[in-house]
Amino acid sequence: MIMKRMMPQSDRWSRFVDQGKPYLGVLFLQLGYAFNGVIVKSALNKGLNPCTFSVYRNIAAVIAFGPFAVYFERKMRPKMTLSVFLKIMLLAQLEPVLDQILYYTGMKYTTATFAIAMCNILPALTFFMAWIFRLEKVNIRRLHSQAKIVGTLVTVGGAMVMTLVNGVPIPLPWSHLSRVHQPLTNAAVTDEDHHIKGAIMITAGCFFWASFFILQAVTLKKYPAQLSLTTFICLMGALQGTVMTLVIEKAKKDIWALNWDAKLFATLYSGIVRSGASYYVSGLIMKVKGPFFVTAFNPFGMVIVVIVSSFTLGEKLNVGRIVGAVVIVIGLYLIIWGKSKDSGLTDSINDEVETTDEETSSDKNQEPDNVGETMKEDRDVEALV
Repeated sequence: MIMKRMMPQSDRWSRFVDQGKPYLGVLFLQLGYAFNGVIVKSALNKGLNPCTFSVYRNIAAVIAFGPFAVYFERKMRPKMTLSVFLKIMLLAQLEPVLDQILYYTGMKYTTATFAIAMCNILPALTFFMAWIFRLEKVNIRRLHSQAKIVGTLVTVGGAMVMTLVNGVPIPLPWSHLSRVHQPLTNAAVTDEDHHIKGAIMITAGCFFWASFFILQAVTLKKYPAQLSLTTFICLMGALQGTVMTLVIEKAKKDIWALNWDAKLFATLYSGIVRSGASYYVSGLIMKVKGPFFVTAFNPFGMVIVVIVSSFTLGEKLNVGRIVGAVVIVIGLYLIIWGKSKDSGLTDSINDEVETTDEETSSDKNQEPDNVGETMKEDRDVEALV
């Protein structure tokens, strides 16, 4: 009796842990994205070239994750087909090359906070693209699907509120203890034409980033070795990025120089965390929750940046940022609730299938016994006769 009571509790605990892993994964991704934006913006201000940064960043990811892919996936690595190879080439062109060059060039023309805020269109783009390619379950008549749609729009709206609305500043004790810096959102540091150009580049980069997530989810079904796929994407991205850099920058040799400074640190951090680790973790999450779930928490990065900057830079919070953060939390709750209902429906279907299989197998096991008893009775009757 004790064992029977203990088993359901352990099963519930293991299921709770399994369900919590994707949420920890997206939290890791958003922390990595938020810190990456601040670090790279600092390096760009010190002369880091976006094109060579993309190349070195992918090389760092290959060096960091290549040995793990070779060792841990040597027995499970699928055969490389022409279809998978072409998908990898396209994946490398979408995110490691086009998205990174456009996004960081746009960040160079604007600010880190503006670039992170613009990336909040990513969940909406990914959601509708996943809907089109049938990678996301959407039934407008169902309440949980309506919650996912409304939650996506609410999170994007909350991020825009954090970016555009200021309001009354809120005094915090720790904001007076550290040195106050000029906010990153001060648009006076950039020319208006550069600001518009940067916004267009960041928007185009987000489109390529969303396309990357969709294609990655499709490729993982044919090539499920995440570490190897990550390594190949970064390797092809470094090669394609080198060619594109030579075309764009032509014969500029000084842009390839690296020293022991903030630019090298930004390259290593972004390559290991933002490229290698994020590709691998997002691939693991996609297998369970789909591509939309990976990007749905992207507006949460804005909240992280605001909190970190208030502690480290002494920036004061204002009412607009607080209201935007609350709106984002509400939107994320709607998305999480809608996704939980999706998984709940799947679990219930699986349970019904397992129950049906058990009943069918039990019936099959009982049939031979009944036949044997019938034959025995017939033999007894014949003996009596």
